[in-house]
Amino acid sequence: MYLDDPWKLAACIAVVLVIGVSKGGFAGLGALATPIMALAFPPMIAVGIILPVLISQDILSVWSFRREWDRWIIAWMLPGAIAGIAVGWLFASRVDERIFTVALGAVTFVFALYRLWVDSGHKVAAPSTSPGWVGALFGFGTGLTSQVAHAGAPPFQMWVTPRKLPHNVYVGTNAVLFAVINWLKVPAYLSMGALTRPVLETAALLIPLALIVTFLTLRYVRRLASGSFYTAVYWLMALLGAALVIRQI
Repeated sequence: MYLDDPWKLAACIAVVLVIGVSKGGFAGLGALATPIMALAFPPMIAVGIILPVLISQDILSVWSFRREWDRWIIAWMLPGAIAGIAVGWLFASRVDERIFTVALGAVTFVFALYRLWVDSGHKVAAPSTSPGWVGALFGFGTGLTSQVAHAGAPPFQMWVTPRKLPHNVYVGTNAVLFAVINWLKVPAYLSMGALTRPVLETAALLIPLALIVTFLTLRYVRRLASGSFYTAVYWLMALLGAALVIRQI
């Protein structure tokens, strides 16, 4: 177990709070989890602790939005995500996480600022109607970045957020997609030795707090108007993108 050090305990609690808010509806914040954990743990231990926490929170999120998710989006993104996970697994020892993180952060930041500009009235912010095959490409990016660093939300947001789904459907779609993705990552993490007994024991102690934070955030998200929800998501994306880049400088 890895909670005998105050610094490691603080990092774990911070990550649980961040992931709880992310799983509760503000998708994207979870991408900060691995960088925070990497401040206190070796990368392999960091991602190993996070995965069981994510899976436990997925159960609560999926159950809460089990009737509110877009099957068409899942059908297009999931095959690409599976391919992305496979590529990330295959090249796990060769992928430069720092380069991925900087690129992902920069694209997320620029995209979020653009959408905020569009939605503020500078253009007609019509819902996106991009074809399904585009979603498969973003699904690949989602799977790859999720496998490498639990940072799959930004590619998902870039394709799905402009579609202007009812915000409960948006949250539900995110919950279902990442619940499947996280289970698909388990064999890869087992093969890389990331899910050791101390790692699982540490994750088990963090799960109750993670579920509480997720539950409280889920209740809050349901009360938000769709307009306010999407404005908040874009601002969070901008902050996330900047944080991911700054973290690597």
